[in-house]
Amino acid sequence: MTPPRTISLLTHSSPGDTGAAVRRLLDEASARGVEVRVPPAEAEKHGIAESDGGAIAEAELVVVLGGDGTILQALRAVAGRATPVFAFNFGAIGFLSTVDHGGLEDGLERVFSGDFETLLMPALTVATGGELRHAVNDVAFHRRPDSRVAELAYSVAGEQLGEVRCDGLVAATPVGSTGYNLANGGPVLAWGVEGFVVSFIAPHTLTARGLVVATGDHLTVENLSDRDAVDISTDGRTVGSLGPGEHVELRFEHDRAALAQLPGSTFYARLREKFGRLAY
Repeated sequence: MTPPRTISLLTHSSPGDTGAAVRRLLDEASARGVEVRVPPAEAEKHGIAESDGGAIAEAELVVVLGGDGTILQALRAVAGRATPVFAFNFGAIGFLSTVDHGGLEDGLERVFSGDFETLLMPALTVATGGELRHAVNDVAFHRRPDSRVAELAYSVAGEQLGEVRCDGLVAATPVGSTGYNLANGGPVLAWGVEGFVVSFIAPHTLTARGLVVATGDHLTVENLSDRDAVDISTDGRTVGSLGPGEHVELRFEHDRAALAQLPGSTFYARLREKFGRLAY
C-alpha cells in the first residue's frame, strides 16, 4: 500500500487502556507529516484537540485501537468504500485485529510506511426502520426478555425451509461465523467461502440445523407471532424490530469493507492463534 497522508482514529470505550498508544500515534504522525483526523467523540474521550476533517471513511486509512466491537464499528463506517481499517488489539480476542497485543511500535511503522495488505470483506444487508443496515459479522433476531419464545419462519430464494420456536436466529458472514454463530453450534466458514450461514439460538426442536446459503440467494425471516415483536441487531447492536406477522429480507454483498492485515497472514493461522489458546 502507498503510505497514507490522512488517518482517522477510532478507539474503544476505555481511554485509560489506549491513551498512551494514542499519544504515540499522534507524535509519530506529526513527525512524518501525516494528518490525523480526530472525531469529536475521540477528542473528548482522550482530552486532545479535535481535528474532524470529515467522515471517518474519508481518510485514506482508519486506525483502530480496540477490540472486535470497535473494529466492526470502523468496518461498518467504511462500508462501500476502499478505505482500509488497520486495527491494534486492545480487546480480549481481537480476531479481526491486524496487530496483536504488544505490537504497537512495529504496527505503527507498518501504518506509516504502508507495509500491509488489504483484504476485502463482505457484509449482509437488512432494511429496518426505513434504513438499509450493513452487518460485517451478523444479523440476529432475538426474542425480548419479557416475551414468549419466538416463532420464526425462514425462507431462502423464496422457498420456505421451516418454522422454528427458538430464542432467535443468526445470519452470519464468513467473517462473523466465528462469533455468535459459533456459540450457537453453527459451522465456521473460512474467509473467502462463497456463502453465509444461518443458525438458531436455543431452538426448541431437534431438527433445526445450521445452513450455509449461497451468496446469490436472499434469506427471508418472518415473525409468526400474533403478539410479540423480536429485536433485530447488526453486529451486536439493536437497530430495529420485526413486528408480529412482519418479514424482512437479508442479502449478501461482496467486497463491502477492507481490513488491513500483515503480509502472509491467513485465516487458519488466526483461527489457531485466537481460538486455540482459549481452551480453558
